[in-house]
Amino acid sequence: MTDERRETVLVVDDSPETLGFVTEALKKTGVAVLVATSGEAALSICSKVTPDTILMDAVMPGLDGFDTCRQIKESQALQHVPVIFMTGLSETEHIVRALESGGVDFLTKPINVDELKARIKVHLKNARSVQSAHVALDAAGRHLVAVATGGTILWSTPQIQNLLAKTGAAETSLIQLGRALGEWLDASQLNDARRGSFMLGLSENLAVQLHPLGRVGPDENLFRVTAEDEAGQMTALQDRFELTQRESEVLIWIAKGKANKDIGEILGLSPRTVNKHLEQIFIKLGVENRASAAVRAAEVIYAY
Repeated sequence: MTDERRETVLVVDDSPETLGFVTEALKKTGVAVLVATSGEAALSICSKVTPDTILMDAVMPGLDGFDTCRQIKESQALQHVPVIFMTGLSETEHIVRALESGGVDFLTKPINVDELKARIKVHLKNARSVQSAHVALDAAGRHLVAVATGGTILWSTPQIQNLLAKTGAAETSLIQLGRALGEWLDASQLNDARRGSFMLGLSENLAVQLHPLGRVGPDENLFRVTAEDEAGQMTALQDRFELTQRESEVLIWIAKGKANKDIGEILGLSPRTVNKHLEQIFIKLGVENRASAAVRAAEVIYAY
């Protein structure tokens, strides 16, 4: 490895023989090696040092490799670190558990040294590419969030945190956001087709539009988030078209493609009352139908 900074690999295994064998093999490549003989020891080391790669024994007494990996991945500072499992278990269920817990790969014992070196090299390169991409996205000021299928937030750009801070409960909103994205992914799989963008209300005056951008990793689904300041939008519509507050509320939902029945349920109005508001909205906007009203409203909303 040619970088001035030596790569650091954490080897986690309760077997002294495996630790000695793997450590010696890695040191010959110029790698700095840290060792842990238990899951608890690995977590302690990771709380102080961020390794470049982790080689994890799957079966250990106490905290096994799967649960150790899962706890490691709960730390935002360690989410990018590739975890490669070392296991004598080749059954499909153990391979699945390794990947579900956050592992990126697995090696079957006895370890082949050349294969070990090759796997580490590949995953280090991939991890660096992901980190570089995250830094670039942060610098570009994009509102992006990546989520696992179950709804766990994997990472987000700082702009997401700034946006959620407007709700006054950023941590709760992030959990709410992850849960909504997980439900969307579940529905997409059941329908065998991905739905389009969707809305999520985070507070009384703040909603976001979520735009799926596709899968960027084995279980890393990327979304773009567009803020919707409904209070500000309603004020803009009222000022532009001389609408009442209720008329502006109805018009916003018309612009979002909602039917009269849905608007009535959202705003607590009868369908007849919604129709009466629409009649006044059409007159004030100088249009004859809801499609034209939606276009006029969108011009104001997206210029806001």
